[in-house]
Amino acid sequence: MKNFKLIIVLVVFATLVSCNNKRKPQVQYMPDMYESVPYAPNGAEGLNGKPVNSKPVAGTIARGGHAAYDIADTNEGYEKAKAELKNPLEATEENLANGKAMYTIYCTSCHGKKGDGNGVLSQREKFSGIPNYKDRDITEGSIYHVIMHGKNLMGSHASQITYTERWQIVQYVQKLRKDLSK
Repeated sequence: MKNFKLIIVLVVFATLVSCNNKRKPQVQYMPDMYESVPYAPNGAEGLNGKPVNSKPVAGTIARGGHAAYDIADTNEGYEKAKAELKNPLEATEENLANGKAMYTIYCTSCHGKKGDGNGVLSQREKFSGIPNYKDRDITEGSIYHVIMHGKNLMGSHASQITYTERWQIVQYVQKLRKDLSK
């Protein structure tokens, strides 16, 4: 009888506890996952009423160990990249091989295997006017800039390709351009 009373008490207690509002958790194991910390955009007021600046501290380096790309997506930015930007990677067979692999994945469908602008999308007339590398006045910097920001119909590939892979593609495009000029 004593065990029966204990069971009844436990069932009543479990019923009361489990019948609470299901939309609001009673106990939060990790509250930051339920309630995110709000951040104010640049120039907006923070929680203390003072302006908040969410730009990174000067001199900090982004994840991946390289500085952020801060050349603007303008014609002036393109010309600046074309004139000033140089490939920081050493020209090695390994970099060239990975550049070829990345080029095959991301670029061949439009620019073609040889860089002649005769990719499968051009052949199927999905896009027209894809440039031949040998006809273009391009440099390492201009190629990198176009990968980062895109140009004309080509969109940016910055979110799909890492910093190192971009420069490896630049090396491979330079090789294709040299081969087309022969």
